[in-house]
This record gives sequence, C-alpha cells and structure tokens, in this order.
Amino acid sequence: MKFLIIIPAHNEEENILPCLESLKNQTFQNFKCVIVNDGSTDKTQEIVERFIQIPNTKYQILNLTQSEHQPGAKVVRTFNKGLETENLENFDVVCKFDADIIFPENYLEKINEVYEKNPKAGMVSGLVYIKKDSSFLGMTKKNSVILNEAQRNEESKSDFTTSQLHDFTNQNDWIFENLSSKNHVRGPIKSYRKELFLKMNGLRAVLGWDNIDVMLCKMHGFETVTIKELWVKHLRPTAYKYKSQKAEKLGEYFYNIGLNFPLAAISSAKSSLKNKSISEFFITMKSFLNQKNERILSNEEIAFIRNLRWSEMFKKFKN
Repeated sequence: MKFLIIIPAHNEEENILPCLESLKNQTFQNFKCVIVNDGSTDKTQEIVERFIQIPNTKYQILNLTQSEHQPGAKVVRTFNKGLETENLENFDVVCKFDADIIFPENYLEKINEVYEKNPKAGMVSGLVYIKKDSSFLGMTKKNSVILNEAQRNEESKSDFTTSQLHDFTNQNDWIFENLSSKNHVRGPIKSYRKELFLKMNGLRAVLGWDNIDVMLCKMHGFETVTIKELWVKHLRPTAYKYKSQKAEKLGEYFYNIGLNFPLAAISSAKSSLKNKSISEFFITMKSFLNQKNERILSNEEIAFIRNLRWSEMFKKFKN
C-alpha cells in the first residue's frame, strides 16, 4: 500500500527535523510526504528545504501565508491545502501527522500490516507518549539548540542527544499522553484507509474534527485500531494551553458534533460532575447555545452521531 503523509507545520524549527529524520529512517518507505508550512516566521521553511535537498520526489514542501489561529479548524485547513497538491488515486492510505512527532523505525510498517491484514480497519495508529516530567518542554528547547546547530553545521550535532530522540528501546522517561483512551486514534498521528477517507468526505475544519472522524468511521462500517505496543514521542503537546477554556470549548464541541439540547445537557452534566464544578455546566451550556454557525455535518451524519451517543449512554447505564 502507498501512503500519503501530510504534515501541517507552523513555527516548528525545534521539532521538524527529528520528525522528518524519523520518517526517513522508516523500514517501510512506500510513501510521499508533503510538509505544509503555514506561514512560519522561524526557520521551519529553511530546515525543511535543506532536509529535502531539491529535487526530491518523496518529500515536498508547500509554503502558505499564515492563516488565522483557530483551534481545530486551522490544522485541518492547512492539511487540506497539502491534500490539494496530490491525486488520491495514487495512494491507499492518507496520514495527517503533526510536525512534533518522532516515530520508531517500524511505525509505518506496523500500520501498513494492519491495513493489509484487516480490510475493515479504517483508521489505525499507535499511542502518543510525552516526557514524564514537566521539564519536558524545557527539553524541547535544549534540543532546539542542538537541532539549530545541526542546520548550520552537521558536525556540531550531538550524537548522544540524537540517539536519545530516536531511541525507543527505553520507555522509562516517557508516559502515555492521557487525553483520551488507548483505543482512540489521536489527532497528531491520524491515518485513514483511502476508501473511508473518501466516504466521510475528508476531515471537517471545526473543533472536534478528531472525534468526528472516529464516529464517521463507525457510520461507514469501518473499525478504528490502535496498536498498543507501538508508540511515538510527542515533543510539544499543546492541550494544556486550552485548559482555562475547556468548558467553553466543550460547548462548541458538542454543537459541532451535532448534539441536540438534551444530549448536550447530559454530556455537560457528566463533565461538570467529573470535574466537581457546577459552574462548568453553565459555561458549557451557554457556549453550546451561543453557537450560530451552520453545522458542517449532514443531517444523516448528525442523526447517526446522536443515535450513537444515546446508545453509548444507555450501554454505560446498564453496566
């Protein structure tokens, strides 16, 4: 099978090189990689172009002017710009990877094996891990010094640090990024069987796109598969940035995935009870009711998602 890998990137000079190097080192090499530089103001473009060493048919860079920041929507719009440069008839699997991910050498090989052996596999990934201690973000900065030096002078690169970045034999310093269950195909490492990708009409440029795709995968009769023993390193997790806006964003998310008022109210209540915050419920519901944009899902998709949510709730209630 042939993979199309699209990597949206904005100001990723600290991380893009190890990401691309980890793809270069893959045991499975039947892929095309498009890096979409979304108006970076740092050295992202320079680093990618130096890595590619034009002409190159496997790697390509697309440079855009910077788009307006909008959680969820921006990364999908950037991804779609990369998608427009390729003919999907030439590919079997479509991947959306983040620019701050380091893959083990056998990552694509293992993903390909699942698609080859399981025709019902619509979305496949490993698990996302982050550095255990909070100084992890500082580690990225330390790495950036080394990586920037690597751009100026390859001989100045620290072999020890580079080997650490690409070493997956020791998991002790890394921990599962617990933002969702281990059965969820996470946003930073999405992959789709082309048949499913076309049936669900690609990715939706709204907050919650990376849950909408999972539900549409079920709607079209495919399965999501996560390979629990296969993990990647996430160098710059950003979910913490939106912690203060969580309740407000949750209301927007409930609207985007097509929930009606009763479902949104129940879902908001569950979240507020879990977080022991009554105010969260009112903030979430206010946000939900204030959404005025036309939903990006079809009536058929909304009906399926609502039925899915009700059935999941009743199933949990029975258990």
